[in-house]
Amino acid sequence: MSKRNANNSRLVYSTESGRLCPQCHRPVAECVCGRDRPAAIGDGVVRLQRETKGRGGKAVTVVSGVPLAGAALKELARSLKQKCGVGGSLKGDTIEIQGDQRQILKSELEKRGYLVKISGG
Repeated sequence: MSKRNANNSRLVYSTESGRLCPQCHRPVAECVCGRDRPAAIGDGVVRLQRETKGRGGKAVTVVSGVPLAGAALKELARSLKQKCGVGGSLKGDTIEIQGDQRQILKSELEKRGYLVKISGG
């Protein structure tokens, strides 16, 4: 049997704090290495969708699949709301813009270099 090299082993679970991040070796709840990265890049296509469910019949445009996170996503949401002249919000990794603004958002996002598809009806 070969002895295990001390440099080749690492702690992956601790009874005190649970799972550990493989990069920063902190508990997953306190991990700081992945905060500025998006949760998932996806397929690289930004999708625009009109939704009315749960909003009393009022339409919102949902922008999803943007490969940004944190402050950059918040800044993009702010500039898109200003471009449309309406309100909106940032919920998780999606941007919600009030009203049916799909055509305006498509042209603006394409100017910024994103591949955009209008999904849904």
